[in-house]
Parts: sequence; structure tokens; C-alpha cells
Amino acid sequence: MPSDHVDRLTEQWASQRPELDTRPLRISARVVRLQRYLDQRIATTLERFGISEGEVNVLAALRRAGPPHELTPTELYRGLLLSSSAMTHRIDRLEADGLVRRIPDTDDGRRIRVALTDRGREVVDAAMDRTVVSLSAVTDLLDDDEHAVLEELLRRLLAAFERDEAAPGA
Repeated sequence: MPSDHVDRLTEQWASQRPELDTRPLRISARVVRLQRYLDQRIATTLERFGISEGEVNVLAALRRAGPPHELTPTELYRGLLLSSSAMTHRIDRLEADGLVRRIPDTDDGRRIRVALTDRGREVVDAAMDRTVVSLSAVTDLLDDDEHAVLEELLRRLLAAFERDEAAPGA
């Protein structure tokens, strides 16, 4: 089995603090390091489209919403776990690039909706196609059974965090 950076870290801890149980560190450190590598890969993939991962996440949320591909800014920032001001900044940039437009809410004229433009739909579809291909280069290192096991284990960990966050007083 190949060795990685986390193996070297835990070996150092074992020599200095043999009583320290590094199991949680071994998992979390690998997840954090993988996320950094994945972020770099995604950023590189998205450079050709002139958008950031955060911006493609907004476009993807609108695309996944289905026709007419509209959401309120509140729906967007809650779904993407962003602050209202961060979402406003992303919408401003995407609107300046012609990828989204702000439209009045037909049910409440005081509110706006954010709508995906035709160009925005083309960009997000192409960006998602390239991102999936890029990430497949990583996940294809696993066979189908390994992929399913890893996905289920990660789902269990993530669901626990999401439950804790949704709990009253969290």
C-alpha cells in the first residue's frame, strides 16, 4: 500500500507521543488534504470558463432548480451556506458577465429572483461536463465497489455534521 503525507505525520507523532491516538487525525487530515487537491483541480478546470468554483455553484444551483431556472437570493445563499453579502457579490459578478439576471418576483414585487440566462446555462453545462471529466481522473482510481464504500462512509460522516448543525441550539 502506498504511503502518503499523513502517514509521515502520524509516524512523527508516534515517535514523540506514542500514547496519542491519531486515528481521528489520520482521517481528517486526509480529507482536508484531498479537499485542497480537489479545489486546485476544480479551479484549474474552471479557469477556461472565467468563473470560480463559488460562481459555478450559483449557476449550478439555478440549473438544478429546473425551468425556469430561477431562485431567490435567499434560497441561493441558504442552499450554498453563504452570507447574504457574499451571495450579492457573486450575483453581481455573474450578472455583469451576462450569466444571470435579476428579475422581479411575480408573486411579490418587493422581491427579486435570480434567473439563469441562456449563456449562463451554456457555461454551467460545459463547466460541469469538464469538472466531471476532471474529477473522474481521480475517482477512477477506485473500482466500483471501493467507490460505493467510500461514498457511503463519507455520506455517513457528512450526514452527522449536517444533523448536528440542524439541531436546535447548534
